Amino acid sequence: MQQPLGYDLDALRATFPTWSFFRSDAGVFYATRRGVQLRNADIDRGLRQTVSADDVDTFVTMLRDQAQMPVRS
Repeated sequence: MQQPLGYDLDALRATFPTWSFFRSDAGVFYATRRGVQLRNADIDRGLRQTVSADDVDTFVTMLRDQAQMPVRS
């Protein structure tokens, strides 16, 4: 299993270049797809336009899960 990337948003950006990242003042991690507008069929298959999580481990897991599902739009 790969080690978590920690709180380094630059490392997350390098690892997941098709996503835009930020962390809220409350500490929540957010990522939104760049250059892709998902269709309803993609969303129905489990893809998300934006993901968020309170901790970096859950956040990275969500991004990895999203990366395993190709966008068909």
